[in-house]
Formats: sequence, structure tokens, C-alpha cells
Amino acid sequence: MMEPYHVSVDEYRSFRKNGFLVARGVVAKAEVDEMQAHIDDLIAGRVDVEGLEKPLPGESFRDVEKRLLRIHMMHDRIPLWERWMLHPRVLDIVQALVGPDVLAMQTMMFIKGPGSDGQGFHQDSYYIPTFPDSLIGAWIALERADTENGCLWMTKGSNVEPIYPPANGYGYGDWGLKDIPEVSGVGGHSNSDEDPENGLRPMTKGYDEVPVVLEPGDVAFFGGHVLHRSLSNKTSDRTRKAFVNHYCNARSFTTWGGGNEGLILARGNTHLGFALPRFGTPCAALDPQPSVSDSGAVPTMMMATPDGDMAAQQPATEDHED
Repeated sequence: MMEPYHVSVDEYRSFRKNGFLVARGVVAKAEVDEMQAHIDDLIAGRVDVEGLEKPLPGESFRDVEKRLLRIHMMHDRIPLWERWMLHPRVLDIVQALVGPDVLAMQTMMFIKGPGSDGQGFHQDSYYIPTFPDSLIGAWIALERADTENGCLWMTKGSNVEPIYPPANGYGYGDWGLKDIPEVSGVGGHSNSDEDPENGLRPMTKGYDEVPVVLEPGDVAFFGGHVLHRSLSNKTSDRTRKAFVNHYCNARSFTTWGGGNEGLILARGNTHLGFALPRFGTPCAALDPQPSVSDSGAVPTMMMATPDGDMAAQQPATEDHED
């Protein structure tokens, strides 16, 4: 078993400044290989999963890859998905960035085959609102992701932007801000640098956009406000597979996904409802830490340690003067 991942204060600052953080070698090679084999089994139809259509007669492996571009929310049906959602080293980093209390919200599998489209500029909190806003994504590379096969592109520092509301249809935004523009075409197919149909494109002006090149087992963590996208897979023989989780601080309220009561408490505790892991993967939901409502327990906070790492600690309780 790999050692816990310790997030440094410098990494925390980088995340707060840029809106994202790349952590190398978070997931072990053996775990990545296991997930890759699982994906191959899904594509080949060797696994029966409720809600997932098996290959059609005459359909090739590559054709199924294209059809299964994005697979949602299988952690309540597949034990391996639940384990990856509650991966200890991934949670170590999430806890340091938005914790100490963490709610596990969503799982997705992306299988971007050769020639497949990218996804245009978007902000994840547009789709998944939390109050207070504490959403964070964890994009786990299963294969090398680079500019040729359609890696993520992050707009550094755009985490200071509000969530731009939709002109129509589904989506959330900061409607309470005066004169905030509504946007359309968010998150659609993206195959050019100009991306003219995407209403968020003008909001990226003035920011540096950088590719997020990852090796298998690397993880990109990014907040719900940061503007990001991917372009198409320009290769003829390489896929770009990734497993993506979303989390928030467990003390944030959400109506997404059936509300807090339907989401798993991964770390810490909460005054709100939460769900248990269906397959019993170890997490805080099975043994919550003492809450502030329990016998006067002191709440923990993520703070810097003398060693320069971020850790959950109890703040000083003695009186002090400013």
C-alpha cells in the first residue's frame, strides 16, 4: 500500500492561486492496470452492469469505445468504482484542498477514442452547485494525456471568475451578481482554438491557458469555477481514458444528485445528511469523526504544520488579543 499523500503549503497556495493542482503518481500502476482491464471488460461486454448496453451484433471494440465516450455514476453498481471514488490518496489531497470534511459526489469514466471530439470551455459548478461553493474535481489519468490525444486545458487564475448562468436550458450561475452575462453553447464539442459557439470563450481572455499533460496515475484537481476544456483526439491509434470524481466540503448543502443524503461522507463529519458506501469501502461514513455537535468537540481545520504540509488540526482555543 502506498503512503498517504501529504499536500504541501506551496501546493495548497498554487491551487488557490491557479484554480488547479497536478499531483504526480497518486494512483499506483497496479491499480491503473486493474481499472484498464475493467474498462476492456466493459467494452467487450464481459461484465453485466445494469444500465450499460452490451456490444451490438457486429459492433467492433473501437465502435463500442466511441459509443461509451462517457459513463456516469457506476459507483453504486460496481465495487471497483466505489473504491476509486474513495481512494485514500485522492482523498488525502481533496481533504487538504477543500476539507477537512469531504463529501464524495460523482464518478465518470471518459473514453476518448481516436478522432473523438473535445469538450468546450465550461465551469463544473455550472452543473453541480454547492452552497457554500466548495466543488472540486479529481481527473485521474489512466493513459498518457497530452495535446495530441485531447488532454485537459486549464485557464490559470480563472477560479476568481463567477459562475456564468445559462441563457437557456440546464445550468446554474451567480444570478445575484449585477449585470452578469448569460452564456450559451457551454460545454459543447470543441475542436478549434477559437471555439466560436461557446459563450464562455470571451471570459478566458487575459488568462494563460495551459495544457495539463498527465501520465497514468497522475491526477489533476480543479475547483468548480476554473474555466477549462479539452480539444479533440487528433491521433489515429491512441485513446485517452480517464476516471473522474467530484467532491465538495461535506458541510456544503446541495440539491444535486438527490441532495446530501444521497452522497457518501468520505472524510470527517457533517451536520447534514449523507449516504453509506453500498459496497462497504472504508470511509468516514462508516465511522464519522466526532462532530462539533458531539459533547463540545472542537472543529478541525486544514492548517499548515511545522513541516510545511497541510493537515487537519484543532485551532488554538486560548484567548488572544489582536
